[in-house]
Amino acid sequence: MAKSRAQRKAEAARKRKLAEEGIAEERDEESHAQHDTQVPESADVLEAELAIEHGAEETPDEALQGPAPAKPDRREERRQRKEAERRAKEQAARRSAKEPVAERERGPVMSFFSSVIKELRKVQWPDRDTLVQASAVTLLFVAVAAAYLGVLDAIFSRLIDLLI
Repeated sequence: MAKSRAQRKAEAARKRKLAEEGIAEERDEESHAQHDTQVPESADVLEAELAIEHGAEETPDEALQGPAPAKPDRREERRQRKEAERRAKEQAARRSAKEPVAERERGPVMSFFSSVIKELRKVQWPDRDTLVQASAVTLLFVAVAAAYLGVLDAIFSRLIDLLI
């Protein structure tokens, strides 16, 4: 399987880091680059990973069912679990779609010009070389078309003069 550019960069960064730390490089059957560039599938996966990482006792599904009966927990465990939940909520909030900003009420003319400006900001404007090249191609095509139509006009005008 071919590696993506991001995977190759992640692999190179890992090698540099290991070389700086003086740690001998481990070789697996499969590269770790894929792991570094993969995105979690959903917020549930991220919550579960955080819960496992911080030693939470309940899974996200259990958390949705409501609080479990109180167990004698130590303060540190509760603090870590709350911190993991807080981080999971923050990340879920960051990943959720943002609400579109409501536009001010405008007249039809101002609304038209506003939308024109928005669209013009999306345009990918050509650089100078591209503009010169495209203009040259256009002018060349116009000259060829004008010559072709001029020759046809001359031929047909002679034919019409001969017929009349």
